[in-house]
Amino acid sequence: MLASDLLETLVITVDAIRDAQDPWWVISSAAVALHGVVPIEVGDVDVLMSVVDAQQAMDQLGVVPIEDGASALFRSMLFGRWETPPLVVEIMAGFHVATSAGWAGVLPRTRVPVLVGGSVVYVPDRAELAEMLRLFGRPKDLERARLLT
Repeated sequence: MLASDLLETLVITVDAIRDAQDPWWVISSAAVALHGVVPIEVGDVDVLMSVVDAQQAMDQLGVVPIEDGASALFRSMLFGRWETPPLVVEIMAGFHVATSAGWAGVLPRTRVPVLVGGSVVYVPDRAELAEMLRLFGRPKDLERARLLT
């Protein structure tokens, strides 16, 4: 059972990006929750989209791209935070994670539909999501990966 703030945020988000032309995914903690892992703390919703779709969504939502959104671990070609829903929605495109071999692009190969409040939300499959979380390597991501497997 999803927390009400997560459920509401996901339904609002799907409605907001319904015109996306390319595949998109919810990743990280919200995706773990969508795979039925409980308990899981979800502080925000991370949405991975194509650059064109992310730009269109941000324009429609009035989200200003964050230029300094990069961190030592993550960077995106386009990144913005939509703060209207109950949980913050982080929209990202051209998403990369720092690895020992350099920056690695993160683009899921799998796309699993999950019905949420009458809306379809897409997530990577459990194995790929766990692999992604292990790549991120933070303690909270490693714990989420463990819970998925």
